[in-house]
Amino acid sequence: MSAGLAFMRAAFAEGLRPEPDHTVSSWADAHRTLSTKESPEPGPWRTDRTPYLRGIMDALSPSSPVERVVFMKSSQVGGSEVLNNWLGFVIACAPGPMLLVQPTVNTAKRYSKQRIAPMVQSTPALRTRVRPAREREGGNTLQAKEFPGGILFVTGANSAADLTSAPIRYLAGDEVDRWPVALDEEGDPLAQAEQRTANFRRRKVLLVSTPTVRGLSRVEREYERSDQRRFWVPCPDCGEFQVLRWAQVQWPEGRPEEAEYVCPHCGSTWSDVRRLAATQRGEWRAGAEYRGTAGFHISALYSPWVRLGRLASEFVVAKKLPETLQGFVNLKLGELWEERLAEIDPTGIMARAEDYPASPVPAGVGIITAGVDVQHDRLEVEVVGWGRDGESWSLDYIVLPGDPTTPLIWGQLDHVIEAEYAHPSDARLRIAAVAIDSGDNTQAVYAFVGPRFWRRVWAVKGIAGPGRPVMGRPSRNNTAKVHLFPIGVDAAKTVVYSRLGIQEPGPGFCHFPKRYRPEYFAQLVAEKVRTKYSRGFPRREWVKPAGLRNEALDCRVYALAALEGMNVDVGRLLESFTAAEPEPDRAVSPEDDRRGDWASGGGRWGRGLQ
Repeated sequence: MSAGLAFMRAAFAEGLRPEPDHTVSSWADAHRTLSTKESPEPGPWRTDRTPYLRGIMDALSPSSPVERVVFMKSSQVGGSEVLNNWLGFVIACAPGPMLLVQPTVNTAKRYSKQRIAPMVQSTPALRTRVRPAREREGGNTLQAKEFPGGILFVTGANSAADLTSAPIRYLAGDEVDRWPVALDEEGDPLAQAEQRTANFRRRKVLLVSTPTVRGLSRVEREYERSDQRRFWVPCPDCGEFQVLRWAQVQWPEGRPEEAEYVCPHCGSTWSDVRRLAATQRGEWRAGAEYRGTAGFHISALYSPWVRLGRLASEFVVAKKLPETLQGFVNLKLGELWEERLAEIDPTGIMARAEDYPASPVPAGVGIITAGVDVQHDRLEVEVVGWGRDGESWSLDYIVLPGDPTTPLIWGQLDHVIEAEYAHPSDARLRIAAVAIDSGDNTQAVYAFVGPRFWRRVWAVKGIAGPGRPVMGRPSRNNTAKVHLFPIGVDAAKTVVYSRLGIQEPGPGFCHFPKRYRPEYFAQLVAEKVRTKYSRGFPRREWVKPAGLRNEALDCRVYALAALEGMNVDVGRLLESFTAAEPEPDRAVSPEDDRRGDWASGGGRWGRGLQ
């Protein structure tokens, strides 16, 4: 008998087997083995290590009437293991067609290689059922794994073709907040994927994600439609049940490493040992009526891999900047971020402008970058000095009029970015990185950056849309074969606007010199955030009102991206400078400028917006 025929007979037999009466968690406890590739704690899986995961896994079991499960979570709570244990259970005990959807096809392939393949190899109950990848007949690839009675498809939410093909009984959606809002002609990818389960009477759907921004979060929307379960644990002293909340984590002033949890009912303090002991006696309680979807929410406060002292120390660092605080709220607390990007009055920013020269730079500056916006008749450049914790000083804003298709204007830019700046410590600073927009006069930009890549002069291209980093990985897929860096303009503008809203000097604060004209500040805050709807789903967009210019904002975005591309610790750079007594404050004069005829205050090439 051929191997293929034997496999088909085994699959047919599996289809006749009745549904198992045991649960996903009991199967995992009996069969799952974690390898060193999957976990920092290799060995047999133990649900008791993370007791809050038992209810989620058991809701995915055939014996549970629940059809849809939503898991809104923080990182470091074992969310991926819920998904993996369910995959393993389906392969071993309840076979059928299954679809796992990651945010993109690339992340899906990476997950298949780094998580699913090691799980199959380290778990005997799975290794004997999934065909070896080396077999000529196939059946085990990165995106399709056959087993008796079923098949697992692995794909990305950005692939409309994969989301709308064959029917499936089981659907697992991972990190759904990072999925695209809509596919071009197909609409919501979740609706497309879930439609594939419609023909199965006893289907199961699992949606897992760390939440993002309130009002824009897909997992928020799904959780609010569920019965909204939270994990309640009893106080070791008074016995009162409670949901663990960040507000109850407290520590002595200046010593976050000594953080403990304080019971809101009796005031007793819990060490990490007592906190984890309380979770062993916890239980899930619904906060809304059950209407077919069971929703679960958990934070890192329940995790056995997290220590309160470490978490508090991370919070102390994260709270300095809005963007890092959002990361803490989303990733550590599993909570939604309340974004407040109010329209900013440019006159308010201009009113707090200060007297300082471009050189010597303010003492807080540790590194300098520049952002260049390319227009059809000019180049606009902002030079920005960066300090600790994202504090910044705009040092210069220069407009270079001329035709970007000719060499002359690029020679002028070369002089600008080669300038040297004095520091009060007697150090001499040069522009460490330059990001140049390649959206206009693309070939001219490529020609300029190509031979200057070693000087960190980079071509960049802004890409709109959520979920993109400020500075992405470069590619050379262009005619000139230069390194082209993608910029997540939504993320970058959010950082800029959040920091412009900071009112006191310190982390994230933006300093501006009094010599800048009102037009600069108007351009800096020209764009507005609007929530639009795509096929019924909310989407945030940055909009520039008609008739306004925004070059100053673009230049700041590019300068920020250049800093991100450096990936340096500015605080350490400042520590390397030898402290020097700064000169007394004095009025700014033409001698203060380090570039002579290139000076924006009266230079040969134009004043810019000063």
